[in-house]
Amino acid sequence: MKILMLIYPGMTPLDFLGPLQVWSQWPEAEIQVVWKNHEVVPTDTVAGIMPSHSFDNCFSEPDILFVPGGGLPTLELMENQTVLSFLKNKAQNAQWITSVCTGSLVLAAAGLLEGKRATTHWAALDALKTMGVEVVKARYVIDEGVASGGGVTAGIDFGLALLENLAGRDVAEAVQLALEYNPQAPFSSGTPDQARPEIVDAVLNRYLSVSQGLQS
Repeated sequence: MKILMLIYPGMTPLDFLGPLQVWSQWPEAEIQVVWKNHEVVPTDTVAGIMPSHSFDNCFSEPDILFVPGGGLPTLELMENQTVLSFLKNKAQNAQWITSVCTGSLVLAAAGLLEGKRATTHWAALDALKTMGVEVVKARYVIDEGVASGGGVTAGIDFGLALLENLAGRDVAEAVQLALEYNPQAPFSSGTPDQARPEIVDAVLNRYLSVSQGLQS
């Protein structure tokens, strides 16, 4: 199972690291982490990520194509014709087109989600809806040939769900146990429905420029 995972400057690393850690436990998976070149890719944290391959020497026909999300840099990526062309090319023979968080917006910008069911970060659901996508408000969505996760931490859930679809429940449950994935959040504040109104407002104000950009 050839998995091609795109990274790019300014991305949110946990969008990528969640499914990467899950799929890395899958013996049948061969994973490539790709960007335009082999230089360290900065993220929206202090940590950078080193690609394993460049656009020029990665899988020609991956089975799974994956795109993570981010904030304003993701908006820029949605207009990057080199990246969009790369995704269109790799998607032609891929069995699965996948994303976490606002990575679905990049796939939609490449024309790969038209008429498909998909999800994204809660703050970007309306933006995704304007791009010809059947938006589902969910932790993850597994559609025919398309799999997507919600915001950031949903990448682990998304990765396990797709793994179950491809390798069976026993394999997915074994990986979950190996990762000791048993989330017990200290607060009930993980979605706008759970969080206090003032917390929702504070987060929206923090990301106002991103939200406006995604909906423009």
